[in-house]
Amino acid sequence: MSKVVRELATEFGGTVPPSGVVSTVVAAKRDLDGQIVPEAMEEMLHRLARFRLARWDNRRSRA
Repeated sequence: MSKVVRELATEFGGTVPPSGVVSTVVAAKRDLDGQIVPEAMEEMLHRLARFRLARWDNRRSRA
C-alpha cells in the first residue's frame, strides 16, 4: 500500500494534500478487501485510488 501512496502522492502532489492521498488509498483498500484476488490488489488499488483522486482534483479545480 505504501508504494501506491508514494506514487499517487507524487502524481497529485500539487493538487491533493498528502493526507487526502493517504485517506483515499486507505478507503479504496477497505472497499477492495475481499472483493478481488490478492494478486491483483496493488494494481486495482492504484487504479481505484487514482480514479477517486482525479475526481477530487476535478471538483476542486471547478470550485
